[in-house]
Amino acid sequence: MICYSFSNPLYFIFSSDVPALLYYSHIPTVIVAMLIGFFVFWKGKQILINRLLFAISACFSLWVISNLILWTNIHSDLMLFAWSFLRVLSSLISILSIYFIYVFLEKKDVPLLLKSVFLILVTPVIILSPTHINLRGFNITGCDAYMFEGLLFQFSRIFFGVLAMAWIFVLLVRKYRKAEADFRKQILLMGLGMELFLFSFFIETFLAAYLTDMGILPDSRLEFYGLFGMTVFMGFLAYLIVKFKAFRIKMLAAQALVTTIVVLVGAQYFFTPLTNVTNMILISVTVLVAWILGVWLVKSVKLEVKRKEQLQKLADSLAVSNDKLRVVNVKLEKIDATKTDFINIASHQLHKVPTPIKGYLSLLLEGDYGKLTKEQRRVLENINSANDRQISLVDDLLNVARLESGRFKLNFESKQLANICQEVYDNLLPAAEEKGLELAYKQPNQKLPELILDKGKIFEAIFNFVDNAIKYTSKGKVDMRVELDSKSQYRLREKDDNQKGQLKGAVIRCTVSDTGAGISEENIAELFAKFSRKDTANANIEGTGLGLYVVKLMIEAHGGRTWAESEGEGKGSRFIIEIPTKQPEHIVVKK
Repeated sequence: MICYSFSNPLYFIFSSDVPALLYYSHIPTVIVAMLIGFFVFWKGKQILINRLLFAISACFSLWVISNLILWTNIHSDLMLFAWSFLRVLSSLISILSIYFIYVFLEKKDVPLLLKSVFLILVTPVIILSPTHINLRGFNITGCDAYMFEGLLFQFSRIFFGVLAMAWIFVLLVRKYRKAEADFRKQILLMGLGMELFLFSFFIETFLAAYLTDMGILPDSRLEFYGLFGMTVFMGFLAYLIVKFKAFRIKMLAAQALVTTIVVLVGAQYFFTPLTNVTNMILISVTVLVAWILGVWLVKSVKLEVKRKEQLQKLADSLAVSNDKLRVVNVKLEKIDATKTDFINIASHQLHKVPTPIKGYLSLLLEGDYGKLTKEQRRVLENINSANDRQISLVDDLLNVARLESGRFKLNFESKQLANICQEVYDNLLPAAEEKGLELAYKQPNQKLPELILDKGKIFEAIFNFVDNAIKYTSKGKVDMRVELDSKSQYRLREKDDNQKGQLKGAVIRCTVSDTGAGISEENIAELFAKFSRKDTANANIEGTGLGLYVVKLMIEAHGGRTWAESEGEGKGSRFIIEIPTKQPEHIVVKK
């Protein structure tokens, strides 16, 4: 039987010589795809992802229509014309699907370079489609052109399908790992729907054509089942619209969308003869499942809306409480400012007394007013030590007041942190040796980048860590180390606390380790708080409890961070300072 011996189709596409399943797999799928695609596009024409979904629906619908023409028509010229579009449309579906998923995950357009890659992939298919490289003949007996398809286009059929599925899978997995719980559900649903659609569309249509070419199947009707993947994908989209307000479509529109899908699926009764029991059962089951899922989805959304209304009422009541709290916070800020000013004034006044005392004590101890007995020298040294502690307390209070009020002046300059550590080592080596401890420091092997910092303040911070390590270590070793970490996470402190955020970049890290008393897990959390200090049975150390707090504020003023680590009591400790190589904009070298 030659192609022209078949009956001419009614209304261009209806023929009694084709499988009954053809119309069920093609016509409803096109209607559902175009309805949802156009509906989403109409609700947000300016939104890129909505336009992409419409483009995918349009390309898929054109492919299905072209395929329907090939199954129902008998004119070779028309069939060759429709056949030449199949590979172009399938490649566009593949690339648009990748584009669509990228925009869905990243909430932004793809880079220009990636657009260029997309264009490079599809351009050869578009250009070569109307040439003999695509189709070089037509089988007038079987009314098809399977045996005359070019190898390049046969390969492109599976190539674009596998490319899209693999590319999208990688995008989904990478984003899923970093996403929050709510968005993870959306990624899972969108990814599952898209992958099922691509798998059924590309793999089943490829298998249908391949098995037909090999003579295993009499025709390629297996591809009918591959088209149902689009309906499944649209079902997942409907759920995303209803549950998560995807594509910025409101709830009422989503309800109408679910209802429309059920009606469209039920409309297939009109395309199927009543005598075809198998297809009638299949349609009935599909309508029932769609109706049950639709009712369940709408009920779940109504419940969610009700919960949101309750949350809104709670938020309104909290807003009233927040207004009251805001007034209280303003008063507390004023009190805090008054406290800071009081500490500042009191510290200045207190500084006037111990400073001259220290001068006179130095003269007495040096013998300028006569030789001292041992008992007199002991008493004067105790007085001098107590006076030094008071001066230290006053200095710490002044530093805290200035740092907290933003009036602390830093003289930034470009310096090597390793050289500052060397100076600390040189200054404290005698103290360590006097106590019988090993103080170790080795310059880093590589030259580290210079940092913009206040040398005096950073010296003071590291000196504080090493000095404390010596004081709290009765035996063993104190080790200093400086290194570059190019992948560290650090918290950037800006002038405005609202600007603080977790950033990733290179840092210079200074670590001071010891084999001393260690720190319990409970004490680490409060170690850098005001008036917090560490007492052990092995060291009777006197201090103000402000040293580490001042160090913390100084390091944060440089855009860095500092913290302590310890395995527990008696297991030593580590104090770490990190300063980013890329520092905040307000840190500049003063000319």
